[in-house]
Amino acid sequence: MRIEIAGRSHVGLKRSHNEDNLLLLPREGLFCVADGMGGHSCGEVAAKIAIDAMAGFYMLTSEDQDATWPFKMEKGRNYEENRLNTAIKLANVRIYEHANSEQKFNGMGTTIAVLHFAPETAYIGHVGDSRVYCLRDGKMVQLTEDHSLLNDYLKAKKLTADEAEAFPHKNVIVRALGMKDTVQADIAAYQPKDQDLFLLCSDGLSGMVTAAQIQDTLLKASDLDPACEELVDLANEAGGNDNITCILARYHLN
Repeated sequence: MRIEIAGRSHVGLKRSHNEDNLLLLPREGLFCVADGMGGHSCGEVAAKIAIDAMAGFYMLTSEDQDATWPFKMEKGRNYEENRLNTAIKLANVRIYEHANSEQKFNGMGTTIAVLHFAPETAYIGHVGDSRVYCLRDGKMVQLTEDHSLLNDYLKAKKLTADEAEAFPHKNVIVRALGMKDTVQADIAAYQPKDQDLFLLCSDGLSGMVTAAQIQDTLLKASDLDPACEELVDLANEAGGNDNITCILARYHLN
């Protein structure tokens, strides 16, 4: 397989600094988006810790198959699912410990959306409301489910479509790295096809640009770098209310 990759992160038009972070690690087939939260740049710190922990664990386990893991494997998950789950749990612990090391870091946290390509399988993990999509055969599908208050209300059928649009707490997430000493990540295996185009993004993109607009951009994405730029531009044209981060990864069988 071969992975074509591009990524962009932009502060947006309303924020003074960028609390998003991204990881492009083609050698490991690992790609991540983190959207930090917390005042006084704490979100920026949390997102960087998450990205560094993910990269470090994958590089360690690639180079040393016998390396000791910080958590035991879970029954019912294969090696790669456990590897991804362990990396996310490690990132969570490191953020949680850092958040409790000094008062100024209290309450910091981050979302994480991860895509890892292994032979014949793409593994997806996430915590929070950063998303993973896949464009296949002209149709874009969301592969993750937001860990957000809005989504909880929608699943419980407590909101109509109009009420959801006007929901005042759209940015409230119910699960994030660093909130507790343990975290539950959603882990899934996806069977990629040749020319599948994956998008990872923070809610600075998905919350500002419609799914139809994103799909239209991906449909004409012959070159991934300009496509990333266009997605960022669309979010800023819609108001740029938040930091904007996106990664595009196209899967080639050969």
